[in-house]
Amino acid sequence: MDIPINVDVLCAGELCGRSTCLIINPINTRVTHLVVIEKDFPYIERLVSVETILDSSPNSIQLRCDKAKLADMEPFKEADFISAGQLESGLPYGAPYLIWPYSIYEAAPMLFEHEHIPAGEVVIRRGTRVKATDGQVGKVDEFLVDPKYDIITHLVLREGHLWGKKEVTIPVSEIDRIAGDAVYLRLGKEVVATLPTVPVRRNWK
Repeated sequence: MDIPINVDVLCAGELCGRSTCLIINPINTRVTHLVVIEKDFPYIERLVSVETILDSSPNSIQLRCDKAKLADMEPFKEADFISAGQLESGLPYGAPYLIWPYSIYEAAPMLFEHEHIPAGEVVIRRGTRVKATDGQVGKVDEFLVDPKYDIITHLVLREGHLWGKKEVTIPVSEIDRIAGDAVYLRLGKEVVATLPTVPVRRNWK
């Protein structure tokens, strides 16, 4: 099963949003959630359990739920209002001021958003850097997932890597670790260059 990022998401056959990233367990490479941003205002991103995915293709993802059920799912981002006093108390050296867009006025609390990531799991987005043992080789474009176990089998590099406009599929067994900002491989660039590739035939970017 192909789980692409930044493609249309359908609920009961109706366009309901777009995929933005995946939540995975970095230890067993199991996909636990898909993050979907709703099509309609206020464009809330929702945490969608991977069991909710009915089918997927390189161009779209179909969910088992309707739009109303999607709207009831847990938001991926949570918002907190923090007062200027709270912010200033955490500043180094007791700095008495803040720079725009922050505020020094108690009457103007600031809105901060933070991602709701289940404990022990990480977010992988389209464009996440992929690093070989001797440097960066490209960026994540999508994943191939075993639908029986929801385990990532390969990650796919497409544009923006060292070998031009072709797909490079990297077995998950060659991933050393996944940090918050990158996927680290056990392979060097020369070995990655020998992995199976296929031409790009997608009609989306």
